[in-house]
Amino acid sequence: MHLLVRHKVADFAKWKPVYDDHLSARQKAGLKEVHLLRNIENPNEVILLFSVEDPDKAKAFAASDDLRQVMQTAGVTDKPDVYFLE
Repeated sequence: MHLLVRHKVADFAKWKPVYDDHLSARQKAGLKEVHLLRNIENPNEVILLFSVEDPDKAKAFAASDDLRQVMQTAGVTDKPDVYFLE
């Protein structure tokens, strides 16, 4: 299973260190980053693809207050599109 996330950030250079600092939380949720991509036409649009070890843990993480707070701190400017894929 995979998790695909697309969202826009105010400033990628400010978002990336906050994202990197949250690695241990993603690992605890059983997520492993496969790709981190940026839109060529809008470099502040970020697309993330993760492999998922445990769908229940990953879904709980995606809905968590902790993730919402970190995204706000990082400068996410829109509601992310989140897709669980097989």
